Amino acid sequence: MKQLIAAAALALTAQSAVAQEAVRYTTTLSYDDVVFGLENAITNRGLVIDHVSNVGRMLERTRAEVGSDIVLFQNAQVFSFCSAKLSRQVMEADPMNIAFCPYDIFVAQLPEAEEVTIGFHAFPQGEMQLIQQLLDGIVKEAIEE
Repeated sequence: MKQLIAAAALALTAQSAVAQEAVRYTTTLSYDDVVFGLENAITNRGLVIDHVSNVGRMLERTRAEVGSDIVLFQNAQVFSFCSAKLSRQVMEADPMNIAFCPYDIFVAQLPEAEEVTIGFHAFPQGEMQLIQQLLDGIVKEAIEE
């Protein structure tokens, strides 16, 4: 029984580690151009952006309050959205795939950097690769020059 519990815990840990990796791309396009491209790439697929989290502004606004003098980002946002069709498909395969919804794509520019980074959390093998392919296509379209 102990071996079964240990194996299950190891499997969950391995799955969590995979899900925490990020797929990232960099571009020399301006931050505003990347955001514009991302918004278009999402809406061109008939998807709706549910929320935009202004992570960079929040971290800058609270920097002094938490006792830091480090500026982390010149710009940073996270765009959240969902696909009813694909979400249903992956959740019919495993209802616990709800843990991955909504799907997020981040856009970030470090202070004084010329490059902009855009990306998303990597998803585990199996049906969630459908979502990874969707996000990868959106990100690549967003930074096409």
